[in-house]
Amino acid sequence: MEGTVLSSASGPTTTALLSETISANLARTVEAHGDGDALISVEQGLRFTYREFAAAVDEVAAGLVAVGVQVGDRVGIWSPNCAEWVLVQYATARIGAILVTINPAYRVAELEYVLNQSGSSVVVAAESFSQSDYRRMIEEVWDRVPAQQVVYLQTSDWEDLLDAGAAISADQLEERAAGLRPDDAINIQYTSGTTGFPKGATLSHRNILNNGFFVGEACGYTSADRVCIPVPFYHCFGMVLGNLACTTHGAAMVVPAAGFDAAAALRACEQERCTSLYGVPTMFIAELGEPDLDRYDLSSLRTGIMAGSPCPVEVMKQVVDRMNMAEVTIAYGMTETSPVSTQTSVDDSLDKRVATVGRAHPHVEVRIADPDTGETVPRGAAGEFMTRGYSVMLGYWDDEARTTEAVDEEGWMHTGDLAVMDDDGYINIVGRIKDMIIRGGENVYPREIEEYLYRHPDVVEVQVIGVPDARYGEEIMAWVQLRDEVSLDADDIKEFCRGQIAHYKIPRYVKFTDEFPMTITGKIQKYLMREQSVEELGLGEAAKERHA
Repeated sequence: MEGTVLSSASGPTTTALLSETISANLARTVEAHGDGDALISVEQGLRFTYREFAAAVDEVAAGLVAVGVQVGDRVGIWSPNCAEWVLVQYATARIGAILVTINPAYRVAELEYVLNQSGSSVVVAAESFSQSDYRRMIEEVWDRVPAQQVVYLQTSDWEDLLDAGAAISADQLEERAAGLRPDDAINIQYTSGTTGFPKGATLSHRNILNNGFFVGEACGYTSADRVCIPVPFYHCFGMVLGNLACTTHGAAMVVPAAGFDAAAALRACEQERCTSLYGVPTMFIAELGEPDLDRYDLSSLRTGIMAGSPCPVEVMKQVVDRMNMAEVTIAYGMTETSPVSTQTSVDDSLDKRVATVGRAHPHVEVRIADPDTGETVPRGAAGEFMTRGYSVMLGYWDDEARTTEAVDEEGWMHTGDLAVMDDDGYINIVGRIKDMIIRGGENVYPREIEEYLYRHPDVVEVQVIGVPDARYGEEIMAWVQLRDEVSLDADDIKEFCRGQIAHYKIPRYVKFTDEFPMTITGKIQKYLMREQSVEELGLGEAAKERHA
């Protein structure tokens, strides 16, 4: 139609892409800001200037070379947040190893799959955290995975690794680093798979270094900034938006605790005079709910990022008003795009910052297409959000078929999210084409949980849906049909899951049923299941919550 403005846009290109490796970029930062704070792990009582941080990274890098890690080898890391996690991240980048980030909530079956699928030869792991006995689980799978060596953090294993590195000279490290290219794979991050198995999104130096840099630019970072990072490092939110946004700007990475704790995050902001704070909406809700919130001195805070799941508008407004984060931004993306594709800016109006996910990131193209025809829709119309540019992953590790499904011949990443673009190019995410659940920032695919529950000897049919939740955005609900004359309760289903699948995938709600709403052709209608469940569970108010 003549005069129709289509839903497509490109981010600015005035600032050039970085054409270097992570290691080369860090060296430039050390040269410019060597005496500035680089990394503070509050819980561990550890502090590094940029010069000290680079030296510690080289110690770990040399240790990995000494134990035989070659360019392109996969090194798994399975640990909650700690200073050593960050050192391993930059050490593997320094020597061209591919860091395989393993979700700390994984259990035995998931760990075994990831180590086998990635072909990891070395695993760096915490011994335990919270309810997770990592050492026991690793020992359980060790004879069934290709890994040859495990290094447990904060034990003599770690000291032995550093000692081994003494045999590797600085020249040897430099020679290894000099042979690397920006387009080399450097990271594999596993995302929940619609077929029941996680997919390993493979990312390059160029992918994540630039994404971290431009996220930092959107937040206005300089070497004076101090970023509180309570989000997990295993995910792009922590290691890219957090760590790489800092190191590309000479800003300080502040790690409040091993896992998220609202009081610990607020304490870290006060004690370290943080200027920026990150979190998924659930985290900010918890911080706002702290009874002593108003006693913390948060006057140093300026900006931050809320991302990972739809952001309630009222929560965003409270963060601005009560936590002094007048320049807080919202970011949208996915692991496969390194991750951010759109972000609000610190100088956007409050309305744009609380009600949209911003505009296209620098050097990124976005468009919204009709899911059936692939044609770009007019502005104001809903369609599938698609993105193209430097940030799109290299592919899913060793899985060409699923890579081809996700990234088309023209290089467009199909996100599966439904979005609307307004007249000014701002994006609002309005739903999902597929039925992925986002619970507190964790992407959960119902199919994965369904396939696990089908293993239960008394389960005939199971369908998993997301239902609205005021705290987590969505919660997981399973509709379960049992064998005749079998009686189970919700706790039986939950117990079957405990220790086998990640805790955030365990259904909060379980409904036993003999029938499912279906179309005339026999296709289960999950949207009707959701509507019925919202009514039965009394979740109408949570369903009305406004989100960006």
